[in-house]
Amino acid sequence: MPVTSRRPSTASSARSTRAYAVRNSPIHGRGVFASRTIRKGADIIEYRGRRISMEAADELPDSDPDNPHHTFLFELNDGRVIDAGVRGNAARWINHSCQPNCEPYEDDRGRVIIAAKRTIRAGEELAYDYKLNVPGRRTTHVLAAYACRCGAPRCRGSMLDPEKDKAAKVKRGKSK
Repeated sequence: MPVTSRRPSTASSARSTRAYAVRNSPIHGRGVFASRTIRKGADIIEYRGRRISMEAADELPDSDPDNPHHTFLFELNDGRVIDAGVRGNAARWINHSCQPNCEPYEDDRGRVIIAAKRTIRAGEELAYDYKLNVPGRRTTHVLAAYACRCGAPRCRGSMLDPEKDKAAKVKRGKSK
């Protein structure tokens, strides 16, 4: 997933109590939950893992043979990828939502930071919009493989980047 760049938050992210905990999620598998109130704009966690090329990422075996579309890969602005399946941290368990309470950004040092889009209350699951990019056409099979389970009132039904759909429609002359 591509990320935007911004300046680091001025909100205090160095608190004595860890802001999150990993546990089972009603959205999917494991999830990351706020263990205390997290203020809007606060940096919560860095998305860590080994950095590899997109070509190397494409050659990786499935991280889950029962679900080959499940991944711990995060696309960087420079075209490389963070593979949180190797040396990753709790950030890899943050699930997708179409109405997220978090957003990732890439800082000046090339680190991906997950920050609060709004104030998050203790017990809420952390989530950001994955906006996944997958090569090729968005067939029924592809859409089913990347179906969203967030349950948000305005769920778009997919973890894929909606901008790619808009661009494809404009290219074919079918824009609204």
